[in-house]
Amino acid sequence: MTKYLNIIISIFVLMSIIPSVTSAQDSSDIRIGEDQILKSGPNYYNYSDKDKVNIEVSMWGFVRNPGKYLVPQGTRIIDLITLGGGPTVEANLEDIRIVRLKNDTLSISKDQIIRVNYNDFLWEDNISSSAKKNPQLMPGDMVLLPGEPRYFFRENLGMILSISSALISLAILILNITNK
Repeated sequence: MTKYLNIIISIFVLMSIIPSVTSAQDSSDIRIGEDQILKSGPNYYNYSDKDKVNIEVSMWGFVRNPGKYLVPQGTRIIDLITLGGGPTVEANLEDIRIVRLKNDTLSISKDQIIRVNYNDFLWEDNISSSAKKNPQLMPGDMVLLPGEPRYFFRENLGMILSISSALISLAILILNITNK
């Protein structure tokens, strides 16, 4: 009778430990560090040049520092992405978009979406100075870096290892109790 009581108590103890291990893993994902706060809020970055005319542009999506940027006129899209810390791992570099809204002051007669394939810069054999590949930004432009979150096994490895070790310990405990 005491043998079975020990097994039941051991199982109860292990079952109470497993949720605390998994909740500890979940709570670590909730903590917000300084670098995560930077990425989550609306940001304003001033890269203006006092000797030039400066323009405001926005950059959203899968870039390290999304937000509104004050940059010198003549800044190109690759320069802005560089100022924004570069694309994240999840960014789709084949479909970067510049949204340019109608603006009579700037002689823009209709809304435009300009698509840029950043992979052209990375993988082409010849250097090309085509402005179409690296367009100049205009005031009010919105640069969008689309993408999708990618799954990495290492993110869940700690939780899988802790549950596995708890189950192995439980199995060893049961085997030791039943062999006596």
